[in-house]
Amino acid sequence: MKIALASDHRGYAAKQKIMSLLVEGGHTVDDFGCDSNASCDYPDHAFGAAECVAGGKAELGILFCGTGIGMSITANKVAGIRAALCHDELTAELARRHNGANVLCLPADLIGDELMKRVVEIWLNTAFEAGRHERRLNKITAYETNGSA
Repeated sequence: MKIALASDHRGYAAKQKIMSLLVEGGHTVDDFGCDSNASCDYPDHAFGAAECVAGGKAELGILFCGTGIGMSITANKVAGIRAALCHDELTAELARRHNGANVLCLPADLIGDELMKRVVEIWLNTAFEAGRHERRLNKITAYETNGSA
């Protein structure tokens, strides 16, 4: 699977660790930066990764910042993106199963490496359930497209 990654400076180390996990798992990674822990602005990197997913050039995206909030807000400005900020295994599972999240946002300052790895693995391995959830996502897509659900 091709996965778009991005981080700001506070998420850089976590992104590097998860990137290694993904590559070891046989995934292809497209890294939209940042490239160090030098201070930077999260939108500069989040938009590129989110647009890559929305445009179908990557199947999913994973974004990292200190709290995950900035990346989540930014990614959700891109039409077609359903970015979910997840702090644990359950939110990761339900973000995929019920919300069809196509971008995972992670709080690098708030959860440890082992939990972050489990969250990523669960998120990647959980399928969208569809059914009643698809009806809800269709309403979101309609609003993005024409301003009404």
